[in-house]
Amino acid sequence: MEYKLLGKTGIKVSRLCFGALVIGPLQRNLSLEEGAAVIEEALRLGVNFIDTADLYDTYSYIRRAIERTGIRPVISSKCYAYTREDAKSCLDRALSETGIDYIDLFLMHEQESEHTIRGHWEAFEYYLEQKQAGIIKSVGISTHHIAVVKAATAIPEVDVIHPIVNKRGLGICDGTVDEMLEAIKKAHEAGKGIYGMKVFGGGNLLGDFEDALRFALGIPWLDSIAVGMQSIEEVRMNVALFDDIEAIGQYRSRLTERPKKALHADFWCEGCGKCARRCQQKALSLVEGKLRIDHEKCVLCGYCSASCPVFALKVY
Repeated sequence: MEYKLLGKTGIKVSRLCFGALVIGPLQRNLSLEEGAAVIEEALRLGVNFIDTADLYDTYSYIRRAIERTGIRPVISSKCYAYTREDAKSCLDRALSETGIDYIDLFLMHEQESEHTIRGHWEAFEYYLEQKQAGIIKSVGISTHHIAVVKAATAIPEVDVIHPIVNKRGLGICDGTVDEMLEAIKKAHEAGKGIYGMKVFGGGNLLGDFEDALRFALGIPWLDSIAVGMQSIEEVRMNVALFDDIEAIGQYRSRLTERPKKALHADFWCEGCGKCARRCQQKALSLVEGKLRIDHEKCVLCGYCSASCPVFALKVY
């Protein structure tokens, strides 16, 4: 496993980051024992970096994996808090539910513009205070927007940026993949730690898995790449490919057999439109009171599921 320093944070992370979203209730909804076992295998194989979020509800899996292996990974979490009080609640939950006494990275989740960064600044100031106290080691933002990468690059207090990037630019809300790469490059040159997300476009690029992975691994400004893994077999495959992409040949048959996941709306969907308003990708819309899903735009983030009052949306 290759390890890199995450910008100027001094934190050394594996090039492969375990994306915890997919094992939790917003996607695969594995049992505690099943989900923890997937993380355990990643830790044993040298993956020392886990990406999660308050929204994902996956802290219990991480705690169990740490308890079983005795390995303390680098943990990054994210929160939507605007206020100091909500920020404290999010951070306290991350610490208590994972059973750790400090967290390596804490990010403002899914920032959309420099204006939303300013709108969350009260919460961010709380994270900075906790960084000063040693409870948080580094702070930053996650985003699907090029403008936010640029804005965060100019903010000295931001240590780490977690942007969406993939070979087709799927999920980038305000420009092209080339524009995103240029913004990431400048952020890297400014000393920001960068770890990418959605390199397979939320599953939409799994049919082109090899090229998508080669593209991501070829970006020199990414210190780490978060990949969602739902099984021990997926962990072993990704660890092997991050070690040597030329080993892809032995996995091609398995990759072609893998069914493509998609977002589904169950019949009890009430057509309230909350999910459509929540979707940054504009993949959801209401047509004559019925939910319509544009699967070409959907990146399977699962965030719409969390906004559904009747739990009608599922990824499978």
